[in-house]
Amino acid sequence: MSVSAALGERRTAETPAGTIEYRERGGGSPVVFVHGVGVNGDLWRGVAPRLADEHRCIVPDLPWGAHSHPLREDADLSLPGMARIVADFMAALDLGDVTIVANDTGGAVAQWLVGHRPERIGALVLTSCDAFEKFPPTPQRYLGFAARSRALMWLVGWSVQFRFVQRLPTAYGWVTSRPIEDAVMRSYTDPVRTNPGVRHDLTRLLRAVDTRYTFEAAESLRGFDRPALVLWAEDDKIFPREHGRRLAELLPQGRFELLPNSRTFIPEEQPERLASRVRDFI
Repeated sequence: MSVSAALGERRTAETPAGTIEYRERGGGSPVVFVHGVGVNGDLWRGVAPRLADEHRCIVPDLPWGAHSHPLREDADLSLPGMARIVADFMAALDLGDVTIVANDTGGAVAQWLVGHRPERIGALVLTSCDAFEKFPPTPQRYLGFAARSRALMWLVGWSVQFRFVQRLPTAYGWVTSRPIEDAVMRSYTDPVRTNPGVRHDLTRLLRAVDTRYTFEAAESLRGFDRPALVLWAEDDKIFPREHGRRLAELLPQGRFELLPNSRTFIPEEQPERLASRVRDFI
């Protein structure tokens, strides 16, 4: 669960899949931030507060493995199901004309969302993210095997508390150029280690991974004829920049830009620059 008070007051929303915790700050047109697997709303702690003077910034802790409320047992955690959870979250808050800002796995979720459930969405900002055959990216593909075993998933959750494991390419080592601050990293890694329900959610999510969904999600972007910006990390070690260009080309109003001096977690590496680009875009 996110620990960054700068993101605003902690609240909860009820969806068909379960309880979603979120933080909210500011007023004006809504911006919903969609993070990836293994992190939570803390990813946006340097971005959302910079936009809150003009926008209603809503930062959910989505149930992708670093959340606090385990989902209902029948919750769908395939990529379409993950997008449905975000859509239901926006419906629970009765949001409209939303700008979606997404990163990492959250970008794949956002692609499916705008391609299949666009009715509440007015604009899209994708940053370096899963797409096409990179779902999951190569360093994390072992998690699909680990998800076959409860013991292995327990081992994954237990081991990621250690800094040297966190800095491995198979964990968080390639998404940032330097270690993430300790309190935030604990908010990412404690839930999957200490909460069996969260670990079960992550296991079900990993078992549902299928690249046919990312290819379908990308193809569906052709129908999203609204403003869209694709920002790719110039130094990304996980997601090829050609994927970013392809996504921008699929979007009827898509634009592609590179952000220098950043790896995959652009909100972590370049929060001020990212906030500035989002502000200019929307």
